[in-house]
Amino acid sequence: MSYQPIADYGVIGDLHTVALVGKNGCIDWCCLPRFDSPSVFGAILDENKGGCFRLCSTGGEVKQIYLPNTNVLVTRFLSEEGMAEVIDFMAVGRESGGETEQQWRQLVRIAKAIRGPAKFLLECRPAFDYGRARAEVHLDAGGCSALFSSGAQEFALKSAYPLRRQADGVTAEFVLPAGEEATFVLRHREGRADPALSEPPADGKQLLTETTRFWRGWMAHSQYHGRWRETVGRSALLLKLLTYLPSGAIVAAPTTSLPEQIGGVRNWDYRYTWVRDAAFTVYSLIRLGYTEEAAAFAGYMQARAAEPEGENGPLNVMYGIDGRHDLREETLDHLEGYRGSRPVRIGNAAAGQFQLDIYGELMDSLYLCDKYATPFSYDMWKVVEGLLDWVARNWEQTDKSIWEVRGDSRDFTYSKLQCWVALDRGLRLARKRSLPVSGKCWERERDRIYSTIMNKAWNEQRGAFTQYFGSDAVDASTLLMPLMRFISPTDPRMIATIGRVQQELAEDSLVQRYQIGKAAQDGLPGSEGFFTACSFWLVEAMARAGYAEEAQLLFEKLLSFANHLGLFSEEISPKGELLGNFPQALTHLALISAAYNLDRALDEGTYGPR
Repeated sequence: MSYQPIADYGVIGDLHTVALVGKNGCIDWCCLPRFDSPSVFGAILDENKGGCFRLCSTGGEVKQIYLPNTNVLVTRFLSEEGMAEVIDFMAVGRESGGETEQQWRQLVRIAKAIRGPAKFLLECRPAFDYGRARAEVHLDAGGCSALFSSGAQEFALKSAYPLRRQADGVTAEFVLPAGEEATFVLRHREGRADPALSEPPADGKQLLTETTRFWRGWMAHSQYHGRWRETVGRSALLLKLLTYLPSGAIVAAPTTSLPEQIGGVRNWDYRYTWVRDAAFTVYSLIRLGYTEEAAAFAGYMQARAAEPEGENGPLNVMYGIDGRHDLREETLDHLEGYRGSRPVRIGNAAAGQFQLDIYGELMDSLYLCDKYATPFSYDMWKVVEGLLDWVARNWEQTDKSIWEVRGDSRDFTYSKLQCWVALDRGLRLARKRSLPVSGKCWERERDRIYSTIMNKAWNEQRGAFTQYFGSDAVDASTLLMPLMRFISPTDPRMIATIGRVQQELAEDSLVQRYQIGKAAQDGLPGSEGFFTACSFWLVEAMARAGYAEEAQLLFEKLLSFANHLGLFSEEISPKGELLGNFPQALTHLALISAAYNLDRALDEGTYGPR
């Protein structure tokens, strides 16, 4: 075993959790039964203690593809002697409970010999509770069923071939003649003594048929017909994969502690739902025609907004996928981290930060949902009134803002921008639905915010909007100003800001969030890579500003940094290596938005000067 590049993984899932499958046929990350459950397989964070589930053919070159318009992953092993495949998916569809809360999770692996006899190796070595709990292993009399249990969790592995015990896991070696296949099903449920675990699983072919039918049926509703259909389609499938069906929440990423710098400490847990992703999520899903998913996510956010006010205001920065608030951060010191990148963290201390920008992002998502999906109810409007009254009173406070710095609170430009968005969208909603706003000071405060940003965030000497009031630091989040309809994309100040971002934060198509240094301290040691979402924001800002031809070139260059399956992580290193949690929802949301607006600019022929 050795650590694979982050780019070597594909992802499968069933709308409750996911598994990362490497090109070597090894599942190195899977939390059961939910995204935020403790890991059962976690070799990506510690190759010795983390646990893994390997099914591979020996020798040869390896290729990975998805079955078209699905999240069914095919790993192909090619050699002079023969060709073999492993088909991986998590069952979803009629046989697995469909779009309802099923009682167990089913991870299905089908080994196939395509040409010549193929030798396969299977190894299942779970490590419950992030490797902190040992598994009890029990084999049935024939050796074709293994039961793994620890505490209140257990799962069964149904094997087409006899298994043998090896330490805390099981292994098997077998040879398939050409044209033959063998199915292996891992079935999991929280709680012990579940009779369903001892029952024979559904036929693998039947589960595969139902799962592919589900994904292709969902993809058939896409309304995107632009230039990058395959790329946008893969991003859409990923966003659906990162959705927690029972609540409609979408996780920022399905992993924790994949580093932003190899060997560094910028390792965070992203298996939660960020309020700031709300507007990007709803916008992208609506643009693709998935109004039901957009409404479900907006409904999840509405429920959070209706909760009692907390210590830092009406909203938290992030929530659990079930809406819980307690996301306390702790380190797992027994794990060495991906390629030695410590610490490994679970939970996220940023949940307790004070961040003002989240109110604008939430209001923008609710405004879009009202416009394109489900109109506002009066009860929801009463909740929104309370939120906007709070914003009108508190927008002048300092905060931590979008990048969740662990340094000093400041008057961040992006936070003030989003406070403006919150009040602006509230006023737009009121006008559109003739909702009562008499006696409110929203319009006055919205206009004060606008003037304050123009006077204090604009740095005449730097020729750009800066990271915070009085700062010299350039920040890629300012690229979102025209996207939020705060300023015209062709305003001279915006054009100058785009140019400054390109000059100081960009290397060709790759963009940093900000330059870590005296002007932009974030309270953390070390450095990081290029932030992938910011790179797509630059593309969209340039397309909206009329530089469609240059934006298209940057976009195509960016797409070349995706992995072999079209997936992006949070960041990209200077040498093109994927870094950070993987795959990241915000990056793919930004990709969809950039593709849509770039298509529109190209169709309109808006080519600006070079």
